[in-house]
Amino acid sequence: MAVLGELESRVMDVLWRVPAPSSVRAVHTELAQERDLAYTTVMTVLDRLEKKGLVSRVRQGRQWLYSPLQTREDLVAGEVLELLGPEPQARRAALAEIIHRLPAEDRIVLKSLLRRAAS
Repeated sequence: MAVLGELESRVMDVLWRVPAPSSVRAVHTELAQERDLAYTTVMTVLDRLEKKGLVSRVRQGRQWLYSPLQTREDLVAGEVLELLGPEPQARRAALAEIIHRLPAEDRIVLKSLLRRAAS
């Protein structure tokens, strides 16, 4: 899976915020509050997200309703792992740099999570 583009990310943000499946119109209305955006652009982005396997869609009357197929956390974790790549040495170097850049509070949480995962 490729890293999402800016508009794809914004569309996914809308879908994650809403507890029920959303129509193109509902997503467009939400995004149009922030920027000038054509309805057809939102429709195209949702169609592409469905083809990428990131959202599901069901027909309701004359409209499609869209839902995310994974949580934000699952998607971000997948994107990070993809970016880290398959080479162990490069992956470990990148992880070390990420840890180095984390705020101290996050490093404490990470240490706790690693302990739990090792148990």
